[in-house]
Amino acid sequence: MTILYLLIPLSLILLGLAVWAFFWAVKNDQFEDLEGPAHRILFDDDENDLPPEDREQRRKAARHRADASDDAEHPDR
Repeated sequence: MTILYLLIPLSLILLGLAVWAFFWAVKNDQFEDLEGPAHRILFDDDENDLPPEDREQRRKAARHRADASDDAEHPDR
């Protein structure tokens, strides 16, 4: 019976910490985008994560590859 004098306050403290953590997470927008990460996994390369210089370099390389494949398909041009 005397253990209840320890367990009840301890459980109330843990409950208070859990409620505080929940409200902290809501205040700091931790639950703002619940679907984004699930959809983001479907894409291989997310260009928004790259710095602008790398994005431009990747676009130039893609254009170069596209031009090279067009030249290989149509050699009479």
